[in-house]
Amino acid sequence: MADLIVKAAVKDELSEMNVSSDFYDALDEEVSELLADAARRADENDRKTVQPRDL
Repeated sequence: MADLIVKAAVKDELSEMNVSSDFYDALDEEVSELLADAARRADENDRKTVQPRDL
C-alpha cells in the first residue's frame, strides 16, 4: 500500500497531541477506504472524475 498521508502534516495538525507510530498506518488505511468508496461512487454514476460529492 502506498503512503497516502504526510506524517509531518499530521504532526502539525495534531501539534498538541502525541501521535503513536501505528496511528499513521491506521489513518492511511482509512484514507485508502475513503478513496476507494469515492471512486466506486463516481464509477456508479458513469464518471471518470471523482468529485467532492463522492465523499
